[in-house]
Amino acid sequence: MDVNPSVSEPVLLPEPKRLGALARLAPEPMKVILNWGRRYSLWVFNFGLACCAIEFIAASMARHDFIRLGVIPFAPGPRQADLMVVSGTVTDKMAPAVKRLYEQMPEPKYVISFGACSNCGGPYWDSYSVTKGVDQIIPVDVYVPGCPPRPEALLQGILKLQEKIARESLGERYGSQAGRPSTAALQSGLVQPPAPAPGSDPGSESTPGEGR
Repeated sequence: MDVNPSVSEPVLLPEPKRLGALARLAPEPMKVILNWGRRYSLWVFNFGLACCAIEFIAASMARHDFIRLGVIPFAPGPRQADLMVVSGTVTDKMAPAVKRLYEQMPEPKYVISFGACSNCGGPYWDSYSVTKGVDQIIPVDVYVPGCPPRPEALLQGILKLQEKIARESLGERYGSQAGRPSTAALQSGLVQPPAPAPGSDPGSESTPGEGR
């Protein structure tokens, strides 16, 4: 007789996937509309550093015409851009500037690493002054290989990015991934009310000339 009857162990269910606040607020049809708008209205900030930048210019000309894909080249600056295309060799001296310009771009923002040099350092990977890939300083969404890549390769990379945007959920992008800001972090500090002066009553309002 078994004095210690076997007890079946409880089965642990997988933890449900956590979504951000924005994903709970927007219904599925609204996500499709928002993703469709972002997908076909990408302002590009080209960070050209070497010969791959010439191929980017060729892709933006009439022969290839990636404007037909909803991509607008040559944004006025990083604050007006949605997509950064890093094309060329990133040096350790240039890396802080790349990161600073990336941080100036508004959310949501995307990065395409265009060419072998920006992917992994390319033929200069063993140089003391070359960063071994732009993904060491900023997150990269799409990698385009080649030395240098043809303009058609950049078009294919843009199509891959658009497919990624079409399946994207902003709540997952900013709520669960490490290294990405949360939805609460997207609120601008400029809209916060000023802090009350020390010793003053926050509920009281003074009129001009009062106390004179």
